[in-house]
Amino acid sequence: MLSVKKIILLIGFLGTQITFSQQVIDLPHENPKSTKWENAEKEYFSKKANSKIIANISSPALVKFEPEAKNKNGTSVIIAPGGGMYFLSIESEGYNVAKWLAKKGITAFVLKYRLVPTGEDAAQDLHDIIKKSNEERIRITNKILPYSVNDGLNAISYVRENAEILGVHPEKIGFMGFSAGGVIAFGVVNECKEENNPNFLVPVYPGTDLIIPEPNKLTPPTLFIAAANDQLIDATVFTSLYNLWHKSGVKTGMHMYTKGGHGFGTWKRGFPSDNWLDRFYEWAKSETFIKLSLN
Repeated sequence: MLSVKKIILLIGFLGTQITFSQQVIDLPHENPKSTKWENAEKEYFSKKANSKIIANISSPALVKFEPEAKNKNGTSVIIAPGGGMYFLSIESEGYNVAKWLAKKGITAFVLKYRLVPTGEDAAQDLHDIIKKSNEERIRITNKILPYSVNDGLNAISYVRENAEILGVHPEKIGFMGFSAGGVIAFGVVNECKEENNPNFLVPVYPGTDLIIPEPNKLTPPTLFIAAANDQLIDATVFTSLYNLWHKSGVKTGMHMYTKGGHGFGTWKRGFPSDNWLDRFYEWAKSETFIKLSLN
């Protein structure tokens, strides 16, 4: 049985005080036999990542951000932050995105999917394993990745099955994944069935070294977001993905910015990529996934 813990928070956003109703929703899961988490889940500021992160997630959950009733339009988006499968960049690619979407009337769910067990600082651990052996990093992450993808599928199932209670439309559920969260998005596309496929997909500078995405008959309309000067992923990977989706007959859009690098998220740096969420909103409206009212 899914448990729901209700928390009411006052959150300051863009200099104004907006009240968001926030819920933490535990997702069903089975524990991997080959993986154990010695350390408890922890949210903290990492000097190595230079941002707030969450590490050692062993029990998946959704953090729901509810729009004000007068603005609610019935669209929902599940957000999978990045972090190399070692942590979640929970502020820039999670909570900040959810607050922005909720302000636009979209019900947002930040997905806390299962991660590689780590020590004192997950960002430092990720740095160290990449420096030592990227092949070893891939081997380690591949052990937990199927469970993380399953968390994404269970998140979609939960929102769709409880759409009436949540006040969202069961056929306007989007999945937005950043970097490693984009890997989760691709895993969802590869593994989904009719009952747990998203209605639209937004991979934001998605990783491709763990899962080879294969668009199929269930792959929904997709909007790719990336920067040409991404320091971790060759930009031609993103354009190749666009071409693959387009040639497969999937309705596909793309915003490729000249500047932004990898992991620009919601950071403000004075580049056009700062406004990518506005471009997503315009696209979602044009594809009729967003209407101005719930009816």
